Amino acid sequence: MGQKMSKSLKRVRATLEAAGVRPDIRETALARTAQDAAAALGCEVNQIAKSIVLRGENSGTAVLFITAGARQVDLDRAAELSGEPLGKADAALIRAQTGFAIGGVAPLGHLTPPRAWFDRSLLEFPLVWAAAGTPHHVFGLAPAKIAQLSGAQTSDFSVTS
Repeated sequence: MGQKMSKSLKRVRATLEAAGVRPDIRETALARTAQDAAAALGCEVNQIAKSIVLRGENSGTAVLFITAGARQVDLDRAAELSGEPLGKADAALIRAQTGFAIGGVAPLGHLTPPRAWFDRSLLEFPLVWAAAGTPHHVFGLAPAKIAQLSGAQTSDFSVTS
């Protein structure tokens, strides 16, 4: 990596290493979509674990849904799980609570860990890839380990997009 490592990337690496994981962090071209990331990594789009941050309308806090690349969060089901109506989280809320910018939100290593849910469909794969704190970095790990380290509850809340 040419430039110095970003604070966000360092935080993700430190979280993984503290859990005894030797992270496989890769630099990619800007991956705006799960399709872009999958193409860059040579994997299936559903092996990309997207971190979708929503805003709890009652609590005002960020709520995290880690979902497979070609799937979308079912907002009704997600609201049921979180126990409150959910809306769009703005960049300021996401950065303040997670410490990440939109496009680089990792499933772990948050400044203030949000309540989180993990898409059961990700468990079909031996390895999935997630943002490592920047829009240019990803890490690969067994999905059950990501769920464990993110503190997320495994559940069914996604639909095919």
